[in-house]
Amino acid sequence: METTREIAARISAELAALGTPERAVQEKRYLKSSLDHFGATLPATRRVAVRESEGMSRARLLDLVAELWDTSVHELHMAAVEALAHRAEALDRRDLPLAERLIRESAGWALVDPLAIQVVGPILGDDLAPLDRWITDPDLWIRRTALLAHIPRARAGTADLPRIAAYAEAALPEKEFFIRKSLGWLLRELTRTEPGWVADWVAAHLRTASGVTFREAVRRLPDETREALVQARATPA
Repeated sequence: METTREIAARISAELAALGTPERAVQEKRYLKSSLDHFGATLPATRRVAVRESEGMSRARLLDLVAELWDTSVHELHMAAVEALAHRAEALDRRDLPLAERLIRESAGWALVDPLAIQVVGPILGDDLAPLDRWITDPDLWIRRTALLAHIPRARAGTADLPRIAAYAEAALPEKEFFIRKSLGWLLRELTRTEPGWVADWVAAHLRTASGVTFREAVRRLPDETREALVQARATPA
């Protein structure tokens, strides 16, 4: 049987061949990344990661992730994230500390967001209580994850509304753009299944929600509701 180190080496060689120097420069600049870049596209990286992790046991998956992460290349870190996302059903709550470590070491939305939505959310399932600590963590990417990890349940119609309300209150005073945007993103996703709840929340926070949070939150609300909220926000108190 191939070792996970050999699989990681094959992934590295394939993604390096799929990249271009021009894209590598552009992506590194766009992501403000401190990592090296091959210049491979995200779809290509995902395709390779999915193929190589298909059917892996949890133990081999975690070994492969460790091999990929122990590099200085963005696409290999992304391949590790995509492998975890693809095999999320093989993970359990024992793997939450690993996910937390990867988030802290990622320090950027491109890696953090899929970890939050496709790895942490599925690991936690119906019990999101561990995120109660994360929403006040000093690391903004951990706080962002505490919000985005609710998205799978928001999409499924099983959102923990009291917890989302509490996290939203904690996030409202934030000045960090990435927190303000993630709160709006969560509310936008929640409008799929709880549009009335979102509309009521926005109406109650017209003066305290940031511009980006407000814009994202109302984006998918029914036209009449959205227009009424926009007008109410524009009207002097």
